[in-house]
Amino acid sequence: MSNSNTLTNSTLFLTGGAGFVGSYILEELLPYNPKKIYIVDNFFRGSKRNIEHLLSDTRIELEVADLRTPGIIDKYMSQCDYCFHLSALRINACAANPRDGFEVMVQNTFDLVEAAVKYGIKKFIYSSSASVYGLAHTFPTPESNHPYDNQTFYGAAKTFGEGLLRSFEHSNGLKWVGLRYFNIYGPRMDTDGKYTEVMIRWLDCIRSGKPPLIYGDGSTTMDFIHVRDVAKANVAALISSVTGEVFNVATQTETSLRQLLDLLLKVNNSSLQPEYRPENTVNPVSRRLADISKARQQLGWNPSISLDKGLTELSQWYFNRIAAQ
Repeated sequence: MSNSNTLTNSTLFLTGGAGFVGSYILEELLPYNPKKIYIVDNFFRGSKRNIEHLLSDTRIELEVADLRTPGIIDKYMSQCDYCFHLSALRINACAANPRDGFEVMVQNTFDLVEAAVKYGIKKFIYSSSASVYGLAHTFPTPESNHPYDNQTFYGAAKTFGEGLLRSFEHSNGLKWVGLRYFNIYGPRMDTDGKYTEVMIRWLDCIRSGKPPLIYGDGSTTMDFIHVRDVAKANVAALISSVTGEVFNVATQTETSLRQLLDLLLKVNNSSLQPEYRPENTVNPVSRRLADISKARQQLGWNPSISLDKGLTELSQWYFNRIAAQ
């Protein structure tokens, strides 16, 4: 059961709302006629450019600040009906600096959940991750697959967030839903810096006519989900009557790195051939494939954007952005 009137005249708080996923959730929320949407983003990963086209809407209020700033969580949670918690460090950044990872991923999440109870937040939507599974035991992987094989700080922090929410539901009646994102891609994805996605590196190769590199044999698989479908899952989770559940957000389609590159070359009419290099890092997760039947059944959510359509859109966005620089 869902009720789209849930959002009419409501006040929402998005942490990390100027980020990749957050900016699309913002776009999805506006047609529901909320009264106000508050965004706090420190622009560490997000940027004003992601939401610039929306900021003329008087219902949106952006504060460029860190959630660790004393008093900032209370300031917004005390005014809101609902919270989407998206702000996070990337998986590699947590590994490089676990203390930052703790403050951003664990402490901030605790402070937000505590404030949600204190101020009577009606529902808390938590961005979790497929990282909680580590290398899953079952494929397609259902939400019941245990999280004990995760080896990353990031995955541990996301697991903590889910457990925290479950405990606060039990002790305080907090309503919440957790969404375990698989491999998100699309326009506005991170393009700069150390942790750039392989898709962006390959697009750079296509643009410059250099052979794209594959580290290892290209057999590692992922379950790619377009960011717009992720945003729709967030809104579906909020307006549904479901609480206390976690859902995989993916397409239930397994794509190897080699298949991904072939498709990216195809949508760009490129005849480049890849060059293989030795695996330069040990990837403990060689396979991702989600079971999404639970989200289909309980949230009425279905991904709608195919990988070739999504890669075409990503390519156009990226090449236009490079041309405009």
